Amino acid sequence: MLLKPLLALLLAAALHPAWAKEAAPVAADPVAEARLMKLSSELRCLVCQNQTIADSNAELAVDLRNEIREKIQTGMSDAEIKDFMVARYGDFVLYRPPVKNTTLVLWVGPFLLLAVGGGILVFNLRRRRQHAAEPELSRDEQALAESLLHTDPTKETT
Repeated sequence: MLLKPLLALLLAAALHPAWAKEAAPVAADPVAEARLMKLSSELRCLVCQNQTIADSNAELAVDLRNEIREKIQTGMSDAEIKDFMVARYGDFVLYRPPVKNTTLVLWVGPFLLLAVGGGILVFNLRRRRQHAAEPELSRDEQALAESLLHTDPTKETT
């Protein structure tokens, strides 16, 4: 008896217009929309940081796509739009930052780490090989070991 009004209330709450969102605007010009997608795939989402703004559904990414759409409609070129975004958010907004002094570590760092790791590996392997080649016994101990290896085990010594 109480179940029907409760279900009706839950259904009304689920269909409440507060959960409705406005559809993302689509440019009337498919060429402009293609430019938008190309540009937004070259820019990093500043919220997600591992996605482009084309892939991200974060509110900031949606705002940036809308801003790019507006810049395209005003007639700005792709380079001008990228320059605007870099001026506003820095080189980090570019998914492939340019090679310059401030981003040199991003480009060279992985190779340096690989070279240092390889150098440490080679050093340790050479040291281990040298350690294995060096006798760990003194001359007296080696002589005793040699004599024990060359003696007949069937003979008893007193």
